[in-house]
Amino acid sequence: MRIDIITIHPQLLESPFQHSILKRAIAKGIVEVNLINLRDYSTFKQKQVDDYAFGGGAGMVMMIEPIANCIEQLKSERTYDEIIYTTPDGETLNQQQCNRFSTLKNIIILCGHYKGIDERIREHFITKEISIGDYVLSGGELAAAVLCDGIIRLIPGVLNDETSALTDSFQDNLLAPPVYTRPADYNGWKVPEILLSGHLSNIDKWRHEKSVERTKQRRPDIYSKFKNGTD
Repeated sequence: MRIDIITIHPQLLESPFQHSILKRAIAKGIVEVNLINLRDYSTFKQKQVDDYAFGGGAGMVMMIEPIANCIEQLKSERTYDEIIYTTPDGETLNQQQCNRFSTLKNIIILCGHYKGIDERIREHFITKEISIGDYVLSGGELAAAVLCDGIIRLIPGVLNDETSALTDSFQDNLLAPPVYTRPADYNGWKVPEILLSGHLSNIDKWRHEKSVERTKQRRPDIYSKFKNGTD
C-alpha cells in the first residue's frame, strides 16, 4: 500500500511513522508513506497556501491552486483508490472503514488547516471525508496519523499475530472482552478460573459472553447494531 499525505506541517507527522508497528510496516516494505509539503506546490514567492475567505469572516482558507497542483501531479503518476480529506464535518471514522481502507492500494490524505479548504477541492477531487470525532483540532495531521495507524495495522504481515486484529474492539460491533496475564493471583485478585482451564471452546464462549455484556453496558449504540446484525 502507498499512502501520500499532503500537509503544510510534515514535521508533525514524522514521529508516528518512526516507531513501533508503523515503523516495522514501512521497514518491511508492506506500506510506503510519503509526507508531501503542500508549500512546494505554491506559486507564491513566500510559499503562501492560504488566503482570506470571500464574503469576509474570521480565519483563513486553504487556497485551491496549490492543492489542485499537488493532487493533479500525484494523479498523473498513479491511480488512487481514495482521496481522503480529514475534516470535523466528515464521516466519523470506524472500524469497518479502516477494514475497507486497508484493502486499497493507493491513498491520498489531505490534512486540513485554518477554516478549511476551498470548497471546490471537496467538490472536484475529494472522494471521502473523514472525522475522528466531534471536536476540532489545530490541523488534520493528528487525524491523518490516527487514520494511518488504524489502516496499516490491519494489512497482512504488519502484526506478528495476524489474528490479533480480528479480536479488536468494534470488529463485529462488539467491544473486546477483559484480558489478564501473569500472575494469576495478585494480592488476592484472581484471574477467572475459566481462563486457566485450557478448555478452548469454553474460553471462547466466555470471551464472547463478556464482549456482549461489556458492549451492552458501555456502548448501547454499538450493541444495538450487533443485536440487529448491521454494520
